[in-house]
Amino acid sequence: MTEKEANTKAEGLDNLTFREGMAQLDDIVRTLESGSLELEESLEKYAIGVQLLAELQRRLADAEQKVEVLMGELEAAPDDSVRDSTLQKA
Repeated sequence: MTEKEANTKAEGLDNLTFREGMAQLDDIVRTLESGSLELEESLEKYAIGVQLLAELQRRLADAEQKVEVLMGELEAAPDDSVRDSTLQKA
């Protein structure tokens, strides 16, 4: 596989769901750990795995940020109509 082919495969990562990407990454790791590939094939798989991991980490960070925003929206804003009973008139 040439560098251009590896880049083409990496561009296809956008079409994968997070779960599909994780499964593909798991397959790459399992294949690399098996030691059944030639050096060149191992390097190509490794490069694809690094690109896939970076994409999945980016998606995860985006999802975490969205959750933080949503959680912030759940926190009630102070209501001006609620009277603080700890304050007393002077």
